[in-house]
Amino acid sequence: MKKRVFISFALILFVFSPIVYGQSGEEEGKSDFVIAFGSCNKADVENKLWDDILAQQPNLWIWGGDNIYADTEDMQKMERDYKAQLNIAAYQELLKKAMVMGTWDDHDYGVNDGGVEFEKKKESQQLFLDFLGTAENDPRRNREGVYTAQVFETDKGSIKVIVLDTRYHRTSLTVDKETKKRYKPNAYGKGSLLGEVQWQWLERELRNSTADFNVIVSSVQLISDKHGWEGWGNFPHEADRFFKIVKESKARGVMVLSGDRHISDFSMKQEKGIPYPIIDFTSSGLTHSATQNKGEENPYRVGKLVNQISFGLIRFDFETKSVVMEMRGDDEKVYQKLKQSY
Repeated sequence: MKKRVFISFALILFVFSPIVYGQSGEEEGKSDFVIAFGSCNKADVENKLWDDILAQQPNLWIWGGDNIYADTEDMQKMERDYKAQLNIAAYQELLKKAMVMGTWDDHDYGVNDGGVEFEKKKESQQLFLDFLGTAENDPRRNREGVYTAQVFETDKGSIKVIVLDTRYHRTSLTVDKETKKRYKPNAYGKGSLLGEVQWQWLERELRNSTADFNVIVSSVQLISDKHGWEGWGNFPHEADRFFKIVKESKARGVMVLSGDRHISDFSMKQEKGIPYPIIDFTSSGLTHSATQNKGEENPYRVGKLVNQISFGLIRFDFETKSVVMEMRGDDEKVYQKLKQSY
């Protein structure tokens, strides 16, 4: 019996292992649904990528956080910053042609590395929802946090997009005083990234999902946890809880989209009991990127780290139950692709 289980697991790993392409790429094939996403965007810096994003004809655009750089308790300034982004002509074109969803991160939340302690979070939330064009009767208008979920139905299948809020309820971090890193993991079990109400909501959304693919948006990285910046690695017990509920929910095709880091990276983790690897696709740096970052430690990386301005693209194929994830830059440059079957 043990031998048969081992062979079955090995076959699963073989079938679901990713294929990574370099910038030369491969044939793109057909796409039944296309999601584009990105993070770390300044309205007062040249927005070079909106025409490249439009060229890919996405069905959905997802803001991954740091959508503006307000960093303020002055809500009038924050409102002006959002209006400046909304007034960019190329972004207006995107709004006409694609649906838009999103979450926030610290700089549009209002304070660098901020969390539950930010005193203007309620006011900031309303301005963020205004920026997204959120209806006045939307549950987020009266919810503590911007988390939400939406199912996109097509003739061939469905995609559920689950957007998390990693700011509103996030408790304090542990400063690293021993190394040059900014933070180190909290003691196991100490603190929360999502808060218990949001956790229970996430569990319900995954458990009740019948979608072919489940796309989870987290402004901070889930899997890469050695860099010492913000991320799920600050709360290792919550990262473990995430994988546990994915396993128990039996949700299909779960993947994570993240931002924050001013780099693009594919991270992959295979957890026992989940019949496919969890991929955390980080796409960060729509207008500015960490060009000095030549390749930080990430034992889960698939392919290479990209330190140029870029956006992420995911092409869904319902017939083959597969996706192609792409890191794309200016002038339609493709930095890296990853194909994953589920």
